[in-house]
Amino acid sequence: RGLGDVYKRQNQVVALTFLGLILAGAFLLMLPISHRDGMWMPFLDALFTATSASCVTGLVVCDTGKVFSLFGQLVIIGLIQLGGLGLMLFATLFSVALGRRINLQDRMLIQASLNQNDMSGVVRMSLRVAKYTAVVEGVLGTALALRFYQQFGLKGIYYGYWHAISAFCNAGFDLFGNYQSLVGYVHDPVVNGLIALLIILGGIGFAVMSDVVHTRHFRNYRLHTKLVLVSTVALIALGTLLIQVMEFDNGRTLGTLSVGDQWMASFFQSVSARTAGFNTFDLMQMRTSTILVMVLLMVIGASPASTGGGIKTTTFFVLMQQVRSIFSKRRLGAFHRRLPDAALPKAATITLMGIIVVLGGTFGLCILEPETDFVRLLFEQISAYSTSGLSTGITAGLCAGSRVLLILTMFIGRVG
Repeated sequence: RGLGDVYKRQNQVVALTFLGLILAGAFLLMLPISHRDGMWMPFLDALFTATSASCVTGLVVCDTGKVFSLFGQLVIIGLIQLGGLGLMLFATLFSVALGRRINLQDRMLIQASLNQNDMSGVVRMSLRVAKYTAVVEGVLGTALALRFYQQFGLKGIYYGYWHAISAFCNAGFDLFGNYQSLVGYVHDPVVNGLIALLIILGGIGFAVMSDVVHTRHFRNYRLHTKLVLVSTVALIALGTLLIQVMEFDNGRTLGTLSVGDQWMASFFQSVSARTAGFNTFDLMQMRTSTILVMVLLMVIGASPASTGGGIKTTTFFVLMQQVRSIFSKRRLGAFHRRLPDAALPKAATITLMGIIVVLGGTFGLCILEPETDFVRLLFEQISAYSTSGLSTGITAGLCAGSRVLLILTMFIGRVG
């Protein structure tokens, strides 16, 4: 019981650090220096933006590229980086740099922050996370900077690294204005490929990334790594196929594109839907069947110990294994390994809690926004809970009560 109380306190500390980060970010975003017009921003708008950035969601109530000054944009990307990796990681790196010894309580905080099952090697994992982040954001950010330099000049270098951080942290914020996200790059394989790769690397989790880097063959990967990789590939492939099949003749989304661009847009949206929040075609014009597919992808989300949200790919995998075992009468397992006995109860609990949050939040939005279509409200609520950040365009027009409800949902979805 005593150890359980300690873990509970550590998780509370992690949640409180996110709350502190959000409030500090909201204060900075309220300041006139954060806006192009030099005016104070209303507290609720600043709080919503800070929550969305800190919880790496991507829902916005004001145009990031047009409303915020350079200072405001740097505050937002700073919140994204801190929120995506966790404040405890940066505190650990600071302590290591100063030569300070990491005690047991610090290790437990790092464990909770990184969502690890045990404390062994958490400091080493923190250093690896920092290294992987620097390499991925640095290398792919440079590639994006070179691409955007051709279009924007020196500002394109800033755009490249800014959007690399936003994509790797699965945030979905962009600076292109008019709430268009990456619609202008639907024909660009370089931008689509780099952003998609950043999203995938940020969404598979740092433990998986470490295992892949240090283990040569798939058969030697840890069970967790195998489950994440197989689930990720399967979900991306299935999502791509379904989006393509349902939207290829829709003239308001994919219908006007070439066959190659259609498949590229479908692939990108399948990748982005689960974790990031970028889009390369108008989501407001999607068919209802496609919206349902996007909803399912958002609910599943990214993988454990990653920068994404949702119930997680491993949770979905365990539930599917339970369905298989009912018909085959086999025990839960994969790759000739049994799953832990606690896997199914934990997966079922996480899924049930997610359903409660989504249904409760959608019910509240329906009361507060009686004139808005139910499907759009459900999409918005699931996007907030899964920290996906995709929207059908209704976020900026929501009332104050609805924004508060989404703020709470984003916070719950991020801290878990």
